[in-house]
Amino acid sequence: MTSFTDFLTTGLLGLSWVPDSAWAGGVLAVAILLGLAVFTLMALNAMVAVYFERKVSAFMQDRLGPMEVGLFGFRGGKRFWGGIGQTVADAVKLVIKEDTIPADSDPRLFRFAPFLIFGAAFCAFIGIPVGYGLVISDFNIGILYVTAISSVGVIGIILTGWASNNKWSLYGAMRSAAQIISYELPLGLSLLLVVMVVGSLQFHDIVAWQEEHRWFLIHSPFTMVAFLIFFMSGVAEVNRTPFDLPESESELVAGFMTEYSGFRWAIFFLSEYANMAIISLMTAIVFLGGWLSPVGSLLRLLGVPEGWYYLDGPIWGVFWIMGKVAFFIFVMMWFRWTWPRLRVDQLMYTAWKVFIPFSLANIFFVGVWELVFG
Repeated sequence: MTSFTDFLTTGLLGLSWVPDSAWAGGVLAVAILLGLAVFTLMALNAMVAVYFERKVSAFMQDRLGPMEVGLFGFRGGKRFWGGIGQTVADAVKLVIKEDTIPADSDPRLFRFAPFLIFGAAFCAFIGIPVGYGLVISDFNIGILYVTAISSVGVIGIILTGWASNNKWSLYGAMRSAAQIISYELPLGLSLLLVVMVVGSLQFHDIVAWQEEHRWFLIHSPFTMVAFLIFFMSGVAEVNRTPFDLPESESELVAGFMTEYSGFRWAIFFLSEYANMAIISLMTAIVFLGGWLSPVGSLLRLLGVPEGWYYLDGPIWGVFWIMGKVAFFIFVMMWFRWTWPRLRVDQLMYTAWKVFIPFSLANIFFVGVWELVFG
């Protein structure tokens, strides 16, 4: 699978009239363009996700604001545009709001920390495909790269709590560090199970294996358990309910973000919704066939000849993977307005005494399954 980076740089090298001295500048221009594309995707994802989260909460809790606030004189209600005005107003407010820095904080780390969290989410998007051939850089260790780079964000969270010189911020940051380290283990073990079956760390190879066989979700009973462990660990990784202890508003004001305002505060939420999209993308690619059509996958299971495959192909692939991602993001929002927050001891118990033992057992049983039925 050719990535955008390979396609653009190869095309640049193929232009004989481009002098060697200008080639480096061309590569830099390609990098900037691709970076702007990723940033635009992250910004649009955050705006749409904020709007739909308010709509979901409004339907579940009968809230008026996200339902009634219209735009340009149109009344909201249960119509599609209900709440759009509130979302646009909040976005403008965060951009123009005063950026305050506490007098006793470490100003350099205070300014730098949000962008480190954002940078981790930004770099993770580089290695995740959103369709066949639609990836910035097609790493042959894609799963390892995304898992590793997305974990860098916890360093920014710790810096945020420390630089704020606020004990509530520091409490939230330390909670987040303990939580992310704990839930990275079952998440990684669930991915290891898939890598063991496919024999590759590349996202494209994982989707290709599912195209030839079946989705990992239904590959065996043990991969279904791995899917549940992976998704719930991903919810914990992005600090969403019921694992939102690092920013539990009722206990720690806003956790590690307490002292932030304006644009830097918006960066945290931009990164959170980007991380939600990353976990949802990985779940869709690894366990639900990525850009493969559910119709085509069902027909393959039934043994229908290739000429009878429907709703498949590059364009449909983008639709299917975006639909799967939207579904998983909706489920995360559903969790927030349904489940209560876990206590710290319950959170750690779930990771170390439930998810990790089950993940280790899964690897053993899937190995046996492959020897017997593979």
